[in-house]
Amino acid sequence: MTFSRDYWHGFRDGTPFILLIVPFGAVFGIVATEAGLNIAQTMGFSVLVIAGAAQFVALQMMLENAPVLIVLAASLAVNLRMAMYSASLAPHLGPISWWRRSVVAYFMIDQSYAASILKYEQKPDMSHAQKFAYYMGVATPICPAWYIATWAGATLGTAVPAGLPIDFVVPITFLALIVPMLRSLAHVIAALVSIVGVLVFSFLPFNLGLLVAAVLAMMAGAEVERRMARTRAPS
Repeated sequence: MTFSRDYWHGFRDGTPFILLIVPFGAVFGIVATEAGLNIAQTMGFSVLVIAGAAQFVALQMMLENAPVLIVLAASLAVNLRMAMYSASLAPHLGPISWWRRSVVAYFMIDQSYAASILKYEQKPDMSHAQKFAYYMGVATPICPAWYIATWAGATLGTAVPAGLPIDFVVPITFLALIVPMLRSLAHVIAALVSIVGVLVFSFLPFNLGLLVAAVLAMMAGAEVERRMARTRAPS
């Protein structure tokens, strides 16, 4: 009963994200097929990678004929935030069984992390089983919607008018996720450094400016957090 209750609470909190996930996935499906990928390749991208931002970055760099190592490095840089998500969730979900941790790792997306970590902070008395149930509840409506939307975009992409500005969904999705998470000075500094870095290094080929900006942002955020921790520590 407890598992069911927490699961459905997560399902309820994850459902609104469908409004952003569906157009986001459809855009990727359309762009991927326009880039020359068939439906199987496009779906393999979304099901195996299940990371929208990294998928768009990799696809764009592939269109620019970037070397494979550069494509992998840039995609890894975009997804390095998942390592930070994992470290943040470790105190809450680390003690669960290894196969459950594997499931958590696969379904770790921005939305499932953002909703779950906020819930855990609001209710620190939740058990590990309850936290896992809530996490899976959040992911349940989102990930299948991503798969279906990608398939729909890849299948029906040719019917979408060429001039329809549907790509605005991508930045809106990330704004909706990032803004509520800027809860400390370190977060804000990292965001600002990433913005400035992308602009300053935009001249680099193959979108390497994104890779440089990501590294600089992580370094800046970590340094601010380190200094803040040292300031808070007793003398």
